[in-house]
Amino acid sequence: MRGRMDQTPAGTDFPHQSVTFPEGVALDCGRVLPSVTVAYRTYGSLNAGKSNAILICHALTGDQYVAEQNPETGRPGWWNSVVGPGAAIDTEKYFVICANVLGGCMGSTGPRSPHAEKPGALWGTDFPVITIDDMVRVQKRLVEHFGIGKLFAVVGGSMGGMQVLSWAVQFPEMVFAAVPIAAAYYHSAQNIAFHEIGRQAIFADPCFRNGNYWAEGVRPERGLAVARMTAHITYVSEEALTQKFGRKLQNAEGLSTLGEQFAVESYLQYQGSSFVQRFDANSYLTITKATDLFDMAAEHGGALADAFRGVKARFLLVSFSSDWLFPTAQSRAIARALNHAAVNVSFVEVQSGKGHDAFLLDEPDFHATLRGFLAGCAEHAGLA
Repeated sequence: MRGRMDQTPAGTDFPHQSVTFPEGVALDCGRVLPSVTVAYRTYGSLNAGKSNAILICHALTGDQYVAEQNPETGRPGWWNSVVGPGAAIDTEKYFVICANVLGGCMGSTGPRSPHAEKPGALWGTDFPVITIDDMVRVQKRLVEHFGIGKLFAVVGGSMGGMQVLSWAVQFPEMVFAAVPIAAAYYHSAQNIAFHEIGRQAIFADPCFRNGNYWAEGVRPERGLAVARMTAHITYVSEEALTQKFGRKLQNAEGLSTLGEQFAVESYLQYQGSSFVQRFDANSYLTITKATDLFDMAAEHGGALADAFRGVKARFLLVSFSSDWLFPTAQSRAIARALNHAAVNVSFVEVQSGKGHDAFLLDEPDFHATLRGFLAGCAEHAGLA
């Protein structure tokens, strides 16, 4: 499958590295995107046998700049602690690929891309409903573009972990090792509820303009900021918030106003205001809905083990003890289902007080576990 290289994908003002597949992609919703652009970054070198490739799948608001500064936002690589020379995912040993997901806003085809049916317009809220499986099928196009027939590993946390599970099930012959981190095989009612609060905040912003805000030169910044603030609460633990902020007052001059009173309020407002500078509201609506729709057992009568029949990858499942967004019980359920399907699986719960975001932070036990698992897999795959 051939793609057209493109340094300036449509729908973004920045020249992200990308490839365009003009044949498009059929989506689970029944619609067809006539052309698909995938923005990506790579690290390290592909070996002669093309057997050392690791695909990293990013989380909901992540991007392809996993191990370097994002040139558009100036933000550091979101997994610098895990990916790089000598790191757990060692770019001196592995060829690492990370792509902005379908529906994203960092160069891949999404709501900010030109509308295929309305010349001169952007997709906006007309962008089709997508699924995690759709994202993965587009990533497969990119992997094949590099001439890679089998990935040494697919690794991802949170929504990235959902993509890892989808990869192992959809394309079992293409995955040697799978590492879903802080993930689940479905989105719970509580998770959906938090997402819906965020979506309603965006819809309620007067600047949303039925999703046509870009055409009118405005952005629903207040609604998107509230959505981010709400979601961010689910990414951290009560312990982490208490240790960092407690009930500390900030810029407080008595109780005469309803302005900033607590340090945690200021922190959340910063999270919201910084987020709107780097993320598109329509992409947020699209991607949160994709995660809400994810349910690997649904097509198998609720029997998760049946979804894993035929899976060939070696699995490492990692959870964090204080993660209440995707709690350890959900990783254990995946581990049991993989065991029932006779799949090689290891499971580790890392003790951490940092909550769901622990997989993005400095967690030496997690890093050592990941390093050891990949080293063992490399030995079995003949890469050691």
